[in-house]
Amino acid sequence: MNALQFEHPTLRTIGRALQMQAAAQPGAVFLMDGEQRFSFAQVNQRVNDLAAGLAAQGLVAGERVAFYMGSAPEVIFLALAANKLGAVWVPINSDYKGDWLQDTVNRSRPHIVVTDGAHAPRLGAVLEQLQTRRIAVLGDPDLIPGAMSFDALYVPDSPEPDISAQRAGDTCAVLWTSGTTGRSKGVMQSHSVWFNAVDSGNAMFGTTAGDIAYSVLPMYNSAAWVTAIFRALIAGIPLAMDPAFSVTHFWERVDYYKATQSFTLGAMHMLLWNAPARADDARHTLRKLMAVPMPAALAAPFSERFAVELMPQGLGQSEAMTLLNAPRDELPMPPNSCGKPSPRLEVRLADDNGQDVPEGEPGEVWVRPREPHLIFNGYFDDAAATAAAYEGEWYKTGDMAKRDANGWYYFSDRKKDAVRLKGRNISTFEVEMVARRHPDIADCAAFGVPSDLMEAETELKLDLVLKPGTTLEPLELARFINENAPYFFVPRYIEIVATLPYTPTNKVQKYKLREKGVGPGAWDANKAGFKAER
Repeated sequence: MNALQFEHPTLRTIGRALQMQAAAQPGAVFLMDGEQRFSFAQVNQRVNDLAAGLAAQGLVAGERVAFYMGSAPEVIFLALAANKLGAVWVPINSDYKGDWLQDTVNRSRPHIVVTDGAHAPRLGAVLEQLQTRRIAVLGDPDLIPGAMSFDALYVPDSPEPDISAQRAGDTCAVLWTSGTTGRSKGVMQSHSVWFNAVDSGNAMFGTTAGDIAYSVLPMYNSAAWVTAIFRALIAGIPLAMDPAFSVTHFWERVDYYKATQSFTLGAMHMLLWNAPARADDARHTLRKLMAVPMPAALAAPFSERFAVELMPQGLGQSEAMTLLNAPRDELPMPPNSCGKPSPRLEVRLADDNGQDVPEGEPGEVWVRPREPHLIFNGYFDDAAATAAAYEGEWYKTGDMAKRDANGWYYFSDRKKDAVRLKGRNISTFEVEMVARRHPDIADCAAFGVPSDLMEAETELKLDLVLKPGTTLEPLELARFINENAPYFFVPRYIEIVATLPYTPTNKVQKYKLREKGVGPGAWDANKAGFKAER
């Protein structure tokens, strides 16, 4: 392990981090991918060789390299090479295809696009619509007419690029949001944001010599970089990686790499929990796991069954990666809390008029950095969206939270997904959690539609997809919600639909549901004469 120390915070850049690790511990293992092992010095030389090849293709500081490929060491080499040139890397979700793919690539305005054999056919299918034809393929370049070989980009034994002008606040990546509440936006991320998020992560994990991080997260997701790739780079520990999560082989792979730390996202840890119990569930090398989100009631049983320490939950987003976290000297956190504000950020909860809300009431999380470059640099090619995200110096996150008397914060909802009715903000997130408990519901989405009584207010609507072979009357569901939640969680409108509109990352596009509004097939509690009991 070699935790990096820089002469000045402005010099904290990704390229310098790799240079410093290669000089300090050249033979130490950095990347493990199956049987492949790469030391810090080997990675540094491969990155220099690739940077030389990219420069020969005309890539210069400030321009972008987009990658549309599965997780592999070459993705890491590519991102680091771009950053050593002062260029910007742009991940394209590997599940994208068709119009969504070509639109995201074109909006990224890349100088070059890199793909692999598995994804080249999809990229080739939209080739005529792409605004750049400079494409490199990891694998067979003949899969895309006119493409070059990724391997041919390497210029052996290349020297270090000149990074003397690079500074921590420079944009080094553009991360596309999922587009759940509107058109996706490109979050411009600086070196500094990565470093600060990594510092928080390594402090939380208590990373020490001998630790090995294990990642199965897709590399188009910022979580892979902040929880694993850059965290291992900056801490100077090995990173073990597999291309995808496998519930069947997860613990086996942990032991194969002798990994001690990992991060699971979404349903991954729930799949581990739901797998049949085994006598050796607790016999593995993993010691610490950050599982997000982990239901509070499941945390202790999960930790006991698998003999791992679960890291506390926090709150962050691409624009502001470490908004709330758990102060180590104040653990354990209260159940369902997502922590307290990072000491380097000023946080407040505001109502629709920008006024602070009382304790216990939901408000939008606003954040103001106490130092430069602690949150994103704005939205790529979208000055209007950047301006709309701010109120003076305050960045309006769009996340709703509550704060208790002891300063602990609790996530409530996304603001655009909240419904304001009769002076009350109703969390659609919480409404959905209750509705999903009904055994006949496969998926659902709660959202607000304009009220026919008051222009400034919204009514709650719930669209739901039933499990195959089941039937459910809206009235039955309304009663179910009424029996299991506050009366105001009962939607005025309930509509059974065949499917919900999803992004390629399987997030519901609620803005499309709001645009659709109330269809003729929707059940209306008012017209049905249903009155929720308090």
